[in-house]
Amino acid sequence: MMRADEPASVAVVGGSPEPSSASTVRRAAARADAVVAIDRGLDAVRDADIGVDVFCGDADSVSAEGAALVRAVEAAGDSAPFEIERYNPHKDDTDLSLALRAIRQRWGAPRLVCTCLSGGHPDHLLGVLGRLVSWEGPVELVEDAFEGRILHAGHSWTIEGAESRRFSFIPLSAACEVSESGMRWNLDHHPVDLLSDLGISNVIEGPEATITCHAGTIVCWTFH
Repeated sequence: MMRADEPASVAVVGGSPEPSSASTVRRAAARADAVVAIDRGLDAVRDADIGVDVFCGDADSVSAEGAALVRAVEAAGDSAPFEIERYNPHKDDTDLSLALRAIRQRWGAPRLVCTCLSGGHPDHLLGVLGRLVSWEGPVELVEDAFEGRILHAGHSWTIEGAESRRFSFIPLSAACEVSESGMRWNLDHHPVDLLSDLGISNVIEGPEATITCHAGTIVCWTFH
């Protein structure tokens, strides 16, 4: 059960080598009750001029100014403005995996609003999806070019005010079943296989569109 001081949602600002714009980072943070910066994500948070609650990372990709801030906060002890989880660079897990563990240990499974996680390296992006697909709570993806959701069985995403935007979904598990409405090509409890391209490049055609995952897990995006 969530305590009164536990956030219902957490913004996760990742360390992508191609970070989102400051306005997008601010938009993601505005949807959340707490902010977790992962390594280079601390620079994105600083550029967006927003606060941070927890820094997670090995500080191997953060800027010199960000690294100096981490050291200063570590030295501040009980008066530190935010928490730090510093990791050894020679570790088996990614910083995102460890950050998700830190969030889970502190707050359970709040809704995640994720940004600065998708740019630069396709291998990292696939690893990001692999980690987020196992998160117990809802997951939102907020980037400059798109917004997205990870949907498990029984969950839907209703999209409003996005007429004419491109929309795509990709199954992240075997034996998915999906319905779509309000789009150029709609589906009704349609089976789709792992990583199928069936859901790529649809178009939202009405003032409201909905995608529902009946079985399995999918990731879906609407593109600005």
